[in-house]
Amino acid sequence: MLFFLKPIRLFCKALVTDNSPSQMALGLALGVMIGLIPKGNLIAITLMIVLGALRVNLGVGVLTAFCVSWMGIFFDPWTHKVGLYLLNHEKLVPYWTELFNLPVAPWTKFNNTVVLGSTCVSAALLLPVYLISYPIFARYTPDWGDRLRKYKLVQLLWGTELTTKLN
Repeated sequence: MLFFLKPIRLFCKALVTDNSPSQMALGLALGVMIGLIPKGNLIAITLMIVLGALRVNLGVGVLTAFCVSWMGIFFDPWTHKVGLYLLNHEKLVPYWTELFNLPVAPWTKFNNTVVLGSTCVSAALLLPVYLISYPIFARYTPDWGDRLRKYKLVQLLWGTELTTKLN
């Protein structure tokens, strides 16, 4: 039973640690960016490493990336148009040619219109998502940690119930 509760416990712990409004807002913004970009390329892997390496709320970032990944499929037609425009723009063609002569460039999959368009759109959304979510987290973050600690299930998951009974 404890084997199945451990991932849930770790996820709850990830939600509660690093829970300042700026850390949570940056986790949400990075989660949106990771979620919009198709997986299986160097850009998505690098962003996931950045999410894990920065001091942001990992629980919010991973949950947002998971949810936005499922919704990101519906944005592919629009991101395809953005990527197609950027790849076919006459002033950018020499840049793309030079980029794809580099040995690492094929791993980025920038020749895929959806990957390029999603990367550009998600980079453009990074700051607005942070600026919109920061006041929301600033208002509601202090209250929800205390509210969660009142529930017996949360106490059991965090182990406070077990430690108080052992003492």
